[in-house]
Amino acid sequence: MKLKLALAAAAALAVAPAAAQTPAPQIGPFLAPDQVPAGTYYLDSKEALVRYTTIHMGMTEFWGSFPNATGTLTIDPKAIGATKVDIKLPMFGVETTNRDLNAQFVGSEFFDYAKYRSAHFVSTEVVRTGPRTARMTGDLTLHGITKPIVLNVTFNNAGPNSFSKVLTLGFKAEGMIKRSDFGVGKYIPIVSDETQLTISAAFEKEERK
Repeated sequence: MKLKLALAAAAALAVAPAAAQTPAPQIGPFLAPDQVPAGTYYLDSKEALVRYTTIHMGMTEFWGSFPNATGTLTIDPKAIGATKVDIKLPMFGVETTNRDLNAQFVGSEFFDYAKYRSAHFVSTEVVRTGPRTARMTGDLTLHGITKPIVLNVTFNNAGPNSFSKVLTLGFKAEGMIKRSDFGVGKYIPIVSDETQLTISAAFEKEERK
């Protein structure tokens, strides 16, 4: 037993210096909103998530998510009103807690992926409402119907990605829509018409090819 303990201790000591030589990834340093370099940033699809929330039978929240969004953000902190956002969201990847429902959602009774492959949002106006917040109005095209929507946007932080070191801007956006406005009204009012959108987005200062 003493020999085994000695061998284990020796192995631990041998590994420790090697582990110490590999520094853990660091976060930051972060930039204040007004320090962000002007230019065009590209949505990091791996780090972006669009989630919707409805109320099921008036009792519980039911949510789903859409991965694989793509798009661009053109921004200049000195001219926030000129900010432009253009995002496309494929419908096929919709994910809920129910696999059968996932399949139904891409069918003709809901998002009808065969006809409408993606949703598309293009900003039309951005108004700064605080040091880190803004109100963004834009046109959302969903299920072949285009309507204006309003998103309340929060600037989380900006700084180098801890792994790639690419300058990245992080945002959260929230808004409310009526799904019936976009022709997706099945099961109202069992499932609420009012639908909360929550968007987590990371934009990188690196062009996608």
